[in-house]
Amino acid sequence: METIQSTAKASIAIKRSTLKRITDLITYAILITFSGIMILPFIWMVSSSLKNLDEVSEIPIRWIPETFRFSNYVEVFQSIPMGRFILNSFFVAISVTVLAILVSSLAAYAFARLNFKGKSTLFLCFLTTMMIPQQVTMIPNFLIMKEFGWLNTYNALIFPQLFTAFGVFMLRQFFLSIPVELEEAARIDGCSRFRIYWNIMIPLAKPAFVTLGIFIFLGEWNSFLWPLIVIDSVALQPIQVGLRTFQGEFTTHWHLMMAGAFIAELPVLLFYVFCQRYIIEGIATSGIKG
Repeated sequence: METIQSTAKASIAIKRSTLKRITDLITYAILITFSGIMILPFIWMVSSSLKNLDEVSEIPIRWIPETFRFSNYVEVFQSIPMGRFILNSFFVAISVTVLAILVSSLAAYAFARLNFKGKSTLFLCFLTTMMIPQQVTMIPNFLIMKEFGWLNTYNALIFPQLFTAFGVFMLRQFFLSIPVELEEAARIDGCSRFRIYWNIMIPLAKPAFVTLGIFIFLGEWNSFLWPLIVIDSVALQPIQVGLRTFQGEFTTHWHLMMAGAFIAELPVLLFYVFCQRYIIEGIATSGIKG
């Protein structure tokens, strides 16, 4: 009887092991398939950036160019003020990232640690703004920028983007995960609210700041519609709007546009590669406590 039971248990264990292997293989196959689908546009962009215009339009698509035309990247800088566009994007993206993190961290600290009347209601209103599409607020923001006389200036690109409800929510969750005992010890030592925020909360929240900074930087670097509306001067255009120069009324220089798009992607890719450790740590710890 014991032999029969042990044999049955062994058989069940083998079946479970086999089923787990099959499930793992299916999961890996799905992940590889979706990863391939997601990366195909990037491969096409890189491939097209090394072709001439006729090769880009070929059907079926030739993924490997006959001749690698690295001169396309040189031609991009010769055709448009690419260096100016890159500097504009860096200036706007870095300015918005730094200032938005500062504003969001102050608001998040208030919601996480201060007790005041209507805090929960106000925080709920903050979160509600995340459900409003940007297109809905674009016209009011444009009219406000017009009244301030900020159209066609850097101010129109920077100041409307400083508030982010997602940033406030994310940093609030991170601040809530920090032990209150640290603040109590600092208060006993005579620290003010601002000094606690500046000397204790900010150093501890570095992973969350880096994570939020990458999200904001990526959003501003890839921003197209808002800069297109408020900026007319070529000297102030960011790189995403500047690449529109290659799109004409009757033809589009796809090979140059793809070369410019690849150049535009490089800073974001490098930024993510060097900061991915902070991204994982920030996302993992920002939701510990609600």
